Amino acid sequence: MVKKIKYGKVLAVVFLTVLIWVWADLAKTEDFSVSNATISIAKSANPNLWVGFNDESSVLINRIVLKGSASKIAYAKRKIRDTEGVLKFTLDPEQEAMTEPEEYSLDVLDFLKKNDRIRQLGLTVESCEPGTVDVQVFKLVKKTLMVKCFDESGTPVKVETIKPPEVDISILEDWGAAAKVQLNPREIRQARASAIKKTPYVELPSGEIKRAHTTVKIKLPLIEETLQPYSITSATLGFTFSANLVGKYDVELLNPADMAMVSVMATPAAKSAYEQQPYKMLLYILDGDEKNKAEQKKQVVYNFPEQFVRNDEIELNQPPAVARFKLILLSPAQTPSGGAE
Repeated sequence: MVKKIKYGKVLAVVFLTVLIWVWADLAKTEDFSVSNATISIAKSANPNLWVGFNDESSVLINRIVLKGSASKIAYAKRKIRDTEGVLKFTLDPEQEAMTEPEEYSLDVLDFLKKNDRIRQLGLTVESCEPGTVDVQVFKLVKKTLMVKCFDESGTPVKVETIKPPEVDISILEDWGAAAKVQLNPREIRQARASAIKKTPYVELPSGEIKRAHTTVKIKLPLIEETLQPYSITSATLGFTFSANLVGKYDVELLNPADMAMVSVMATPAAKSAYEQQPYKMLLYILDGDEKNKAEQKKQVVYNFPEQFVRNDEIELNQPPAVARFKLILLSPAQTPSGGAE
């Protein structure tokens, strides 16, 4: 006789099994240590205040010890791994009642315990290092600053006109620097032909950028001198080795005659500056090149002065030269015969 399956009992057993498993998971707690977490300052709703950690916009928390069930710890590890292995927290100065210009001491443990992100992970915070950090709140004041132009390397750019020459920006009270405008090579070429619009800015000690609410029109002077052809004779070729190869190999150049002269189009000033470069061309010897024991071929890099390149005052007036060379392994007693590095 076939017995009836009692589904009620089966469901009760399954329910009890799951309940026991959940209870066992909750009963078994683990500690989880997180290194190099960061606390950053949230953007303040008050535009007249700037908040930082000793002139920095973020602070490093060396160690946080979290506690929770095994499943919660495993989940937290996956979430942290998904964020490049770093726990990131945001400090809202207004929520912490840091709204007046002065120095505050933040209780890091208390801040972390009430943090929503920790709660979402289902964990509790046991301890942290450091226990407190200093938070400075500064008042920003509106100042009128002169506008200055720079290229991407930070070199000042000569301007014809900046209209208006000054702008208002809210900055730290003791700030005495000018407002900046940075131009890339394309913008420099465009501004030589006609005025372009840019928004000036200042960089606070933390690296935060504060921009003006108005734009300025920038016009750069035309290059009065046209480029002329020049031949640089007795040109020098330098060898730049990777860190792994420097001092271990020398270069035997097989076609020095092809490197003896460089033809350029340049202004007189650019040509003169290029002639003063210790190496007119560079040959880069990279990791892996030493594996080739036979003759190698590689295009050289012309060592034009960067400032004149950015201003379009010098350019190559010939096909790039190709160096033919062999790498010579040096004995310990030998030294390289010469080169850029």
